[in-house]
Amino acid sequence: MNSTQPKVSPKPNGNGTACNKSDHEASAANPLLDYFEKNDKRLIHKWMHYFDIYHRHFAAYRNQQPRILEFGVSHGGSLQMWKEYFGPGAKIHGVDLNPQCQDLEEDDIRIFIGDQEDRGFLRELAETIGPVDILIDDGGHTMNQQIATFEELYPLVAMPGVYLAEDLHTSYWKGFGGGVRKKASFIEYSKRLIDQLNAWHVYRRPTGFSLGDRIEVDALTRSAYSMSYYDSVFVIEKAEIAEPAHRTTGNKSFD
Repeated sequence: MNSTQPKVSPKPNGNGTACNKSDHEASAANPLLDYFEKNDKRLIHKWMHYFDIYHRHFAAYRNQQPRILEFGVSHGGSLQMWKEYFGPGAKIHGVDLNPQCQDLEEDDIRIFIGDQEDRGFLRELAETIGPVDILIDDGGHTMNQQIATFEELYPLVAMPGVYLAEDLHTSYWKGFGGGVRKKASFIEYSKRLIDQLNAWHVYRRPTGFSLGDRIEVDALTRSAYSMSYYDSVFVIEKAEIAEPAHRTTGNKSFD
């Protein structure tokens, strides 16, 4: 969160779940949603369709003692939810600007106080906690915060690992520095990452074929296994990526 964050909630009231399941069926199939519905601990505030997205990308890390980093502690409820979901041995780290959040620490939950737009703070954080398996950006939701956090901490995410940024509807809200197709928004910033994922093919384009500025293969090209967009959510699944190769098998059907 940021001290200059506009006083507009990035999570207006909303409801609904994916796949048109009943609330009971959806809750039974998704342990995160089940925890949320039964929650009598610290406050959790989430868009309801996020739970399917979380479970889709995080399920493989359950009971694997993952290291989790979430920006945006708020009342601490989501940190408790991750602790329960990921199981024994999971190490949960939270970051928030509000110093009161420091009092929400408990076993296997550690909280850091700082501004996620402050790149110096982000670098110190990275040095302190080391690599993480999952990073969730649910912080202040301003464009500068989201971009600074991605640029500084995407390398902190292990391979395999997951980088998830949520509440990206603020990319369309002027109060958070966004606007429809505004170049400085995180949504527009993330669109350029799609080109970087495909840089192998720009790098080796046929002679005489011009795409304008050259795009070089870089660390993101070599680590972004997939990019997924959902309503207000952007996810990168990381893995070590080798240069793509193609082959043929079988016999020609005609000359």
